Amino acid sequence: MRQRSRKFFGTIVLVAFVSVYALTAMTIAAAKLPGSPGLVQLVFYIVAGLVWVLPAAILVRWMQRPDPESL
Repeated sequence: MRQRSRKFFGTIVLVAFVSVYALTAMTIAAAKLPGSPGLVQLVFYIVAGLVWVLPAAILVRWMQRPDPESL
């Protein structure tokens, strides 16, 4: 797959992943965090705000791979 195609599909996957991840994190927060101490809420939002970065970084690295040399 050429880099241009990987970027196209990777962008679509990344937007879908971040959307689903954000909705999931909000649902968990709304269900589990009301009434929790402020420190618990802070830790949840810090962790939830950073966890998506690793899968996104892996996807971006895949998207940036150079094209194989033409023979």
